Amino acid sequence: MAEIEVSRVANKELRKSNEDLCRNLHQRDRRSSRERGLNFPLRDSPKPFSQAIMDELVPPHYITPKIASFTGRKDLENHLMTFNAQMIISGETDAIRCKMFMSTFTGTTLQWFSGLPDGHFTSFAQFSRLFREQFSIN
Repeated sequence: MAEIEVSRVANKELRKSNEDLCRNLHQRDRRSSRERGLNFPLRDSPKPFSQAIMDELVPPHYITPKIASFTGRKDLENHLMTFNAQMIISGETDAIRCKMFMSTFTGTTLQWFSGLPDGHFTSFAQFSRLFREQFSIN
């Protein structure tokens, strides 16, 4: 029982830390987009994932994949292959793949993601397909 309570407290702390990080990241991206004149609509709390994906918690022991951020200017197929290789190694679920893939975004890609409607993505296959469609011209 004590282990479960410790885990709950740790999850609560992680959620708060993630919220703080997201808030800081969105503030930085707002400033950055104004400076570059980009027109992606930014929201304070984008939730483009379905509720099922949002409900699945990232395990406390999980280590974020060590891959370069995707800005929209590099080889997107290489980025996806590198990400998928990391996910195969860690053996995570579809929902965790979605959350971790989003964590590789920065700049224009993060702005694109932040501007999507709530509940837009229901699977990693859909997420990666729409990501390819959006950024394949780069």
